[in-house]
Amino acid sequence: MRRRLITSTLSVVLVVIAVFGISLGIVETRAIESGARDRLQSEAARLVAVVEGRLVAGETVTERTMRTSAPSDRYVLIELDGADIITIGEEPDGRVVSASEKGAQGETVTVSQPRSAVAGEITRTVTVIVTVSLLAVAAALLLAVRQAHRVAAPLTDLAEAAERLGSGDPRPRHRRYGVAELDRVADVLDASAERIARMITAERRLAADASHQLRTPLTALSMRLEEIIETEDHDTVKEEAAIALAQVERLTDVVQRLLTNSRDPRLGSAVSFDLDGVVLQQIEEWRPAYRAAGRVIVHSGKPGLRAVGTPGAVAQVLATLVENALMHGAGTVALRTRTAGNQVVVEVTDAGRGVPHSLGSRVFERSVSGQNSTGLGLAVARDLAEADGGRLELLQRQPPVFALFLLRESGGDRPGGQASTRAGAPSTGPADDRAPRNTQVR
Repeated sequence: MRRRLITSTLSVVLVVIAVFGISLGIVETRAIESGARDRLQSEAARLVAVVEGRLVAGETVTERTMRTSAPSDRYVLIELDGADIITIGEEPDGRVVSASEKGAQGETVTVSQPRSAVAGEITRTVTVIVTVSLLAVAAALLLAVRQAHRVAAPLTDLAEAAERLGSGDPRPRHRRYGVAELDRVADVLDASAERIARMITAERRLAADASHQLRTPLTALSMRLEEIIETEDHDTVKEEAAIALAQVERLTDVVQRLLTNSRDPRLGSAVSFDLDGVVLQQIEEWRPAYRAAGRVIVHSGKPGLRAVGTPGAVAQVLATLVENALMHGAGTVALRTRTAGNQVVVEVTDAGRGVPHSLGSRVFERSVSGQNSTGLGLAVARDLAEADGGRLELLQRQPPVFALFLLRESGGDRPGGQASTRAGAPSTGPADDRAPRNTQVR
């Protein structure tokens, strides 16, 4: 492309120079020849006047008397009536340029000069024209090379950017070239790079979230299936199979939720639901794991609370908190429900070392972990909570207290007192002053 730009530019310049140069050369040549004839004609007229003056005065006209009046570089021929022809100067060889003038006394004066003198002047003029033309061609060549580089270099750069974009490197370059059309192409490429980067980020995030969020339900399901294999009681098998089927349905809900959030996190399916049902379901699912670890999970707080959100998403958030307490905590894990203004709160706490001071609120950031884990669980849990209009917070670092805040259904709470639920050990949950009733689920 660069060679084509240079060639096309030089072609245009050469055509223009050829047309105007040749025309100027012809005009200048004719002007020089015409000027030479005019000068000779003027000299011939002047010499005729001198000859007539001498004849009228009765003086003789000879070569000696006329030499001082004739130009030294001209050949002068004077013809008088009844007298010999007088010549002044050296007769030129070859072609000449001459002019004649006839006087009133019958005399004729012819002034000549070699055509080579006129040709020399024409040559000098043509040389100047050719020199200027060559300089113009050189300047045009430099400008053509510069302009070709200015146009071709950005195109090469844009081609490299497009190739880099196609190879999987979507970083925008934000480089502009001062040419409106090229800058427009650069804008489009940068916008495409940003869109592709967002798409790749979303895909990677979906893959990471899916691998993390599906791990917990699959682990619980595998434990449930192990219990089915180990038991021989038909009623227990049916009960465990029903729970496993419910877990499969929730697993399907998790997948659908992840796909929905990957398309648009704002698209939710918030409904009013019984918060106790979700909490008890999580306790039931995690009961085998805690029993195998020799630990206890309990539930206390105000019963009959109804929240607004997505039950599947809330279950996933609680599952993440319960799993973190099992993997990284110690002692009894307590789930406590309470109200706070127009919100319902589910607190999850354990007796472990808690969150390191160096992490603090950063514990909810992706890839941030103090226990050599993936660092995705709490980040995904917070995203799920916020997608339902709630929030997930760390209320206390040591011992750790995580709180899930959800919108409270207006007037939707069922009357009742405190409930205490324990899986795997006697109840040790804190009592709620507003609810004196205790229950236990085994």
